[in-house]
Amino acid sequence: MTPLASSAPPRRPVPAVARRGDQAHGAHWLRGLREVYFAEVTAGLTRPLRVGLYVLVGDGQDPANRLATAHGLAASRNWTVCLRTVDRTGPTDPATRPQLARACHAVTRGEIDGLVIASRTDISPYDDHYEAALRRLRAHGGFLAPARPETTT
Repeated sequence: MTPLASSAPPRRPVPAVARRGDQAHGAHWLRGLREVYFAEVTAGLTRPLRVGLYVLVGDGQDPANRLATAHGLAASRNWTVCLRTVDRTGPTDPATRPQLARACHAVTRGEIDGLVIASRTDISPYDDHYEAALRRLRAHGGFLAPARPETTT
């Protein structure tokens, strides 16, 4: 029996989860997971992507450079920036950040397709927190796009 043809592109297999603390292997695996999710979310879209810029800084720090880095990625890909938001909490649990929650709600409501960040540290340097954010955004139909690769801050 011949399997039914599918118009969806074939999905790349996702490697097994890296051991906690193996940051180099984890970073490459997380990049692959992020790229698979991006491909799934954007497959078939014919309009420009709508994104929100999200960065994290410490209290009293100027977010301008990080926002400019995130905006640079969006501009280079011709994505429409619909939201700019900053948490000034420093490196806290991503689940406790009000502006990250606001940006995620914008994804859930379909106002934006995904979030652009300057680097993964805008979410978390910890693999498990970063992976949870990737999965949460994907579950709500969104993606995460860092301007710098996962292996840099």
